[in-house]
Amino acid sequence: MKILVTGAKGFVGKNLCLELKNIRDGKARCWGDIAVDEVFEYDIDSTSEELDKYCKEAGFVFNLVGVNRPKEQSEFMEGNFGFASTLLDTLKKYGNTCPVMLSSSQQASLTGRFGNSEYGRSKKAGEDLFLEYGKETGAKMLVYRFPNLYGKWCRPNYNSAVATFCNAVANDLPYTVNDPSVELELLYIDDLIAEMIGALKGEEHRCEFDGLDVMPSDNGRYCYCPVTHKATLGRIVDLLNQFKAMPKTLLIPEIPSDSFAKRLYSTYLSYLPKEGAIFDLKMNCDARGSFTELVHTLNCGQVSINISKPGITKGQHWHHTKWEQFIVVKGHGLIQMRPENPDQIEKNKELVDSLTCCHVDQNGVISYEVSGDKIQSVIMLPGYTHNIINLSDTEDLVTVMYCNEIFDPQHPDTFGDPV
Repeated sequence: MKILVTGAKGFVGKNLCLELKNIRDGKARCWGDIAVDEVFEYDIDSTSEELDKYCKEAGFVFNLVGVNRPKEQSEFMEGNFGFASTLLDTLKKYGNTCPVMLSSSQQASLTGRFGNSEYGRSKKAGEDLFLEYGKETGAKMLVYRFPNLYGKWCRPNYNSAVATFCNAVANDLPYTVNDPSVELELLYIDDLIAEMIGALKGEEHRCEFDGLDVMPSDNGRYCYCPVTHKATLGRIVDLLNQFKAMPKTLLIPEIPSDSFAKRLYSTYLSYLPKEGAIFDLKMNCDARGSFTELVHTLNCGQVSINISKPGITKGQHWHHTKWEQFIVVKGHGLIQMRPENPDQIEKNKELVDSLTCCHVDQNGVISYEVSGDKIQSVIMLPGYTHNIINLSDTEDLVTVMYCNEIFDPQHPDTFGDPV
C-alpha cells in the first residue's frame, strides 16, 4: 500500500512517517501482516504536482496539516479548512476513494472553554467537509479529535504545555505555572501512532462526542485514541523536577510500564541538551578498588558497580533482612557465604558431596567460582556473612551489585564478620 502523509514535517507527521518506513523496511514487525510499499511525504514546501501524483496513487491518506498559531485569525480557516478542501478535490479528480484520516482537535467540540474558538471553528468546518465528502463518495473517513499531545520532537512554546515545561526544565529556562490545579487530558505520541497503524489496518476506535466526553460507538462518526492520561500542571512540573534531580539523587521516580510518568520521562529526556545526557557518578575509591552507586529506586533498591583490585577481598559482612545479587561481568572471582546460624552450618555440611554448582566445606562455607566469561547472578542470603575475592593476579574484578534497598546510614543492617 502507498500512503500519503500531509503535514509530514510536523510533530505527528515525523513520528508517523518514521514508523511507516519501519514497517516498509521490515524493521517493525509488531503490527502484524500490514504492508507499506511507499510513504509519500507532503508538507508546506511540496508542490501541487507532487500532491496530484500522491493523491492519484495513495491507498490511504493521513491528513495532519493544520494551523495552530497564525499571525491573523483568518489563517485558521484558510489553513485548516482550505487545504482540506484542496486535498479532497484532488482525490476526487482522480476518482480515488481510499480511506482518509483527519487530524482534528477537542476544540472542534465548540463547548466549554472552547466555545468561542476560531481555531475550533476552523477544525469543525474541516470535520464537516470530510464527513460530507465521505457521504458523497463512499470513501471511509476517520475524523480524530485529539486532546493535548506530547512526546519527542513536540515543539515547545507553541501549542503543547508539556513540551514547553519539558524544554524549560531540561534546559534551565524560566517557566510559569499560573494554576497548578488545571488538569489536562494528554495523548502520548506512541499511543497516537499505535492508533494510526490500527486505523491503517481497519481497526480504528469509533465514537461520538458529548461535548469533550468520548462516547465509544462501533458506528460512530468520529474516531479516538483509547489510551490517554490526565494530569494537573502541578503534577507534571513536580515529576519533571524529580527527573531533573536524578543525576544528583540517582533516584528514578516510580514509572510503571503503562503510566503517564513513564511517557513523560521519555519525553523529558528528548529535550535534554547534549551536556545533560552525561553526568559524573561518585566513585568511592580506596586501595582495594572502587564502589559506585548507579541508580536508586523508590521501592526496589539500588544498583551499583564494584571494582576489586587483583587479590583483594571485599565484603566480610552480613545482613538480617537486606539481600543482594552479585553479577561478575569482568575478571575471575570467588564468592563465599557462611551462615551465622550454627544450625544452618550443620545443614550445609550435609550438602558437601551433593552439590555441583558450588563447593561447601566442612565449616559450612559455600563457595561460588564466577567469571565474566560466563555471566551468573549469585544471591547473598540474609543471615549469611559473605565476601567476594578477586582471584586474578593482574586483572580487576568488575561486579554489578543489586541491593533490594537503598543504603540507610541510620539503619544499615550491615554487620562485619569475616567468612
